[in-house]
Amino acid sequence: MRQRRFTEINVVPFIDIVLVLLVIVLATATFVVKNELPVELPKSGSQSKIPPKSISVTIDKKGDYYYQKRKVTLEELKKELAKLDPLKDLITLNADQKSQFQKFVSVVDILKKRGFKKISIITSQ
Repeated sequence: MRQRRFTEINVVPFIDIVLVLLVIVLATATFVVKNELPVELPKSGSQSKIPPKSISVTIDKKGDYYYQKRKVTLEELKKELAKLDPLKDLITLNADQKSQFQKFVSVVDILKKRGFKKISIITSQ
């Protein structure tokens, strides 16, 4: 019997597998980033990117407060914000469009009393 020598490598199956893995990774990464907390943001005509080193304050549909993805009461939120530097720290405020407006005003009032200068209200487009 005579053996055939391999002079070529078929890379098409390898490319198919790599592309499938790439699609899975990209789809999963997008899902994880966008769905941190179940908040339906209000719509606006403009939108900017969230800076990576910002402090996140979130109000969900039920009116619950979150500080850096950790559920807190309004009093605990006041204590956490009191530890921050109002001139240096950037606060990103995420409020569900169906939450009570009073909850949003309460957080903004706390930030205003503490003298925070860098506040970003997050919306969707």
